[in-house]
Amino acid sequence: MKKVYLNELVHGRSGDKGNISNVCIFARNPEDYQLLKEKVTVEKVKEHFGDMVKGDVIRYEVDSLKGMNFVMYEALGGGATLSLRLDSLGKSMASALMRMKIEWEGK
Repeated sequence: MKKVYLNELVHGRSGDKGNISNVCIFARNPEDYQLLKEKVTVEKVKEHFGDMVKGDVIRYEVDSLKGMNFVMYEALGGGATLSLRLDSLGKSMASALMRMKIEWEGK
């Protein structure tokens, strides 16, 4: 088993609304989707973002698209108009998640 960056296995999109960010990831190879569901858990995503995400993380599975949508509450320092973060908008959150490493036993 080896550790790989998530961006080797998925591509993603993200957005924001107020202080909520959502990140959708989609398996590059549909055959990897089941294993991704096991490895990319709410707990792992919450751990990866650490103190950046202060609220709950909820995962919605979209099996027909081989993807998952992570909705992260209290994730943007109050939102675009309140945060002192340099880039507080959720658009960059997918890039941040792509840097998460997971144990991978696939190809």
